[in-house]
Amino acid sequence: MRLIALNKPFGTICQFSPHETRPSLADWVKVPGVYPAGRLDSDSEGLLLLTDDGALQARIAEPRRKLVKRYWAQVEGEPGADALAALERGVDLGDFVTQPCRAKTIAPPEHLWPRNPPIRYRASIPTTWVELAISEGKNRQVRRMTAAVGFPTLRLVRVAIGVLDIFSLAIAPGESIDIPTDAPWQRINPARRSG
Repeated sequence: MRLIALNKPFGTICQFSPHETRPSLADWVKVPGVYPAGRLDSDSEGLLLLTDDGALQARIAEPRRKLVKRYWAQVEGEPGADALAALERGVDLGDFVTQPCRAKTIAPPEHLWPRNPPIRYRASIPTTWVELAISEGKNRQVRRMTAAVGFPTLRLVRVAIGVLDIFSLAIAPGESIDIPTDAPWQRINPARRSG
């Protein structure tokens, strides 16, 4: 069994097959036979786990497993207590209502790598960083959640999956490392173990 942690760069599509205009996972991970356990859309960055073990892939990716994933979202505007409470209760996105989660504003993360290209900047509109810890992982869920409460996401970084944290792993964008099979990552379940 093999488990690889990749810091997926902005703009990379979450597949190994080549793409006409964007880099793919094959540009960053040269290991045959591994597949992403979950996805990150091309506009999102950060921690992505890859494995050659189907059971582990299911443990990580399936929403019913309640594995907590922690995101940092740079949003347009300044969400207050009401918006954060709405995120935590669950947001009706039309096709589903999100499960309760944890949401809080955080200071701008100084140790976060710069995005290339940078987000659009408008002097008249402030931005705020919000940390969300969710146990789902539906398509563009965090972006849809913040937009639904009035604060569109400008930048989205997944910083942790279970107990695995991208900063503790010390991997820069485009870098990957093997996670030892006897390491504490096996505690990635249940949701109560989130960072």
